[in-house]
Amino acid sequence: MDMLSHKSLIGLFTLGVGLACLSWSQQGHAQATPEAWASCVSELKQTALQSGISEATVKDVFANVNQLPRVIASDRSQPEFTQTFTEYYNKRVTDFRVSKGRNLLATHATLLERIQQRTGVPPQYLVAFWGLETNFGSYFGKLPIPSALATLACDSRRSAFFTRELMATLEIVDAGDIASDELLGSWAGAIGHMQFMPTTFLQHARDEDGDGRRDLLGSISDALYSGGSYLASMGWEPGYRWGREVKLPQNFDYTLTGSDEWRPLSQWAAMGVTDTAGRPIESMPLQSALLVPTGHTGPAFLVYPNFRIIMKWNRSEFYALSVGRLADRIAGAGKLAQTLPSVEATQLSTAALLELQENLVALGFEAGEPDGVMGPATRRAIQNFQSDHEYVADGFPTPALFEAVANAVVSTGAGG
Repeated sequence: MDMLSHKSLIGLFTLGVGLACLSWSQQGHAQATPEAWASCVSELKQTALQSGISEATVKDVFANVNQLPRVIASDRSQPEFTQTFTEYYNKRVTDFRVSKGRNLLATHATLLERIQQRTGVPPQYLVAFWGLETNFGSYFGKLPIPSALATLACDSRRSAFFTRELMATLEIVDAGDIASDELLGSWAGAIGHMQFMPTTFLQHARDEDGDGRRDLLGSISDALYSGGSYLASMGWEPGYRWGREVKLPQNFDYTLTGSDEWRPLSQWAAMGVTDTAGRPIESMPLQSALLVPTGHTGPAFLVYPNFRIIMKWNRSEFYALSVGRLADRIAGAGKLAQTLPSVEATQLSTAALLELQENLVALGFEAGEPDGVMGPATRRAIQNFQSDHEYVADGFPTPALFEAVANAVVSTGAGG
């Protein structure tokens, strides 16, 4: 059966399996009873067979599938504190990764140049993704992927999504790309050096070394080429970088910052934005946005269209900034020109951020549905509050801002 037929049938059967697997998990249980688990696994097997997976593969893979309650715990876990950019960046763009990345850039120079010719993605970016995803292949995860995905498919929260990923995993085994006993990875089912989800593997994995297999676990050349092909398919623009650190003029209007404020580079240049040495930036029509992930006291970054491509890989601005900066460092750039503020100076608990959102809404600022997660709506609400109260409107949630908003609620009686 061809790939299109596989996908069509998997889509048809996923909903049915999802409904069949929900009865126990809708009751809030983190672990199914033996009977419920057996029923769900039976439904998953039928879905696989009806979607065209061979009986031999279904028997092989499901012979070793077990329920993993810790996977549900990982899916449900919420950090006690929101991770600041300072903490996130310092854990990922390390001296070790820069040094290791430079060595690997030299070691695999021929391969990486060949991949760039085919995909347009420069070598340092692929090495940076490799570093952030698996620490250059040193850690893929230790959980059996079929068991992890089956556990999540038999859970109510995202049953349909993980059923599709499990079916894609079976298709990978069925095609002979990776043996079932080699499928060890993260709790969410990501595979190999570049941590592709199984559906991404099916669409974008490539056989670079010519052995007839798309082996993202055992073949560095397959993994890196697949990463480049994935970025190219999402629209990577050859010849352009991700962005850069910049210097802002005094009295800069910080309401212009944020990933929803894109404008030509020439406009930023006209506002007095310079490179970190104070030299004028290029006056050109390239679309760009200005990010200040730690507020006006920390570094500022102009980001370009390729930054958006990085965020299609992982929808986190922190991740995309770290990939871009690690790529720059691997290619020879120095450390940030502007020092990052301390973690303690910028950290809020999830509960505190939730309360901040609720208070902003009570004061009439549109912060979205309060959820304890920092997003564009919350950032804009903070900026609007800051503007109204004569603070620097950088949209950054400092402890001092939290206190000011709480005091405003008390003084106005907005809290009820």
